[in-house]
Amino acid sequence: MTRPRVGINGFGRIGRAVFRINEKDPRFDIVAVNDINPDPENLVYLLKYDSTYGRLETKLRVVEDRIEGCRVPLRTFCEKRMANVPWADLDVDVVIDASGVHENVVSARSCLTGSVKKVIVTHSPDEVDRTLILGANEEIYDPETDHVVSASICDANALAPVLRRLNEAYGVKHGFVTTLHPWLSYQNLLDGPAKSQSYPGDIYHHYALGRASLPNLIPKPTTAVSATVRVLPWLEGLVHGFSYRTPTMTVTSANLTAELGKEVGREEVNDLFRKAARENGVFGFCEEPLVSMDYAGTSESVIVDGRWTEVVGDGFVRLVLWYDNEYGYSTRVCDLVPFVLGKKE
Repeated sequence: MTRPRVGINGFGRIGRAVFRINEKDPRFDIVAVNDINPDPENLVYLLKYDSTYGRLETKLRVVEDRIEGCRVPLRTFCEKRMANVPWADLDVDVVIDASGVHENVVSARSCLTGSVKKVIVTHSPDEVDRTLILGANEEIYDPETDHVVSASICDANALAPVLRRLNEAYGVKHGFVTTLHPWLSYQNLLDGPAKSQSYPGDIYHHYALGRASLPNLIPKPTTAVSATVRVLPWLEGLVHGFSYRTPTMTVTSANLTAELGKEVGREEVNDLFRKAARENGVFGFCEEPLVSMDYAGTSESVIVDGRWTEVVGDGFVRLVLWYDNEYGYSTRVCDLVPFVLGKKE
């Protein structure tokens, strides 16, 4: 069967993770990459050597405007605007915008010409036709109208499936989530202004985010809940969130507390997520005494750590969740490509 042809815009942490995942377990052919980095040799270097996930054994090399040695040769481009890349000339079916730059979302619809059927955006903006999280709301996808699709963010990909399962089983009355999220590439090594990734040149108004990322736990607001509400609108006003940026490279943990609508016991809750972990690749369940880096490279959207599940009173539950905010999230982005095209693997 002919695989979908994909172009990636933005070859940072998520773009490269999508490449690595698909190179190992191909669901589509990546035929083009666009990045503001003008040096394709540097793109290859960053693909081959990764401080978190190790070496990529594929023997990559640059030949003129292509990266060769991977399953399918990659055309490379260096355009500031995603819409300026000739995706249709390369018979691309889906463009994955992994740049995180808002301007590219605004112009995403102009990419839907010729062969290009869908654009998948790897954050949670307003200017999309649909935000989809597998395990949470994929059944509402309409292939006739949903062409610019958001894959949301890593936190919502973890929280939304858990909250949906809890609500279906017991009802969710109220809740609160605290995430401990690793640093991101736009943060500082030394104190300085907090630079925006979505709006290059802008300064983020939460000043603490500009403090040195290595020695600090940095408290900050989080979009985890608002992004989750996009796919589970019944949650509006019921769940609130807070976050720390932590001095770690990858793997997020979340502490989720929720008041449920019925009486429930600890093992009943754990059994709910044990069963979920056997159904698909969205959930994981673990009771081993693991730490964050033990979850690096895991493909699930969320792993429930059953050791820490607690229930107080009739139905006040605490869950501890783990998720690789790069690799797990990027795996769902890979899953979305055949899904939005209606192709079965």
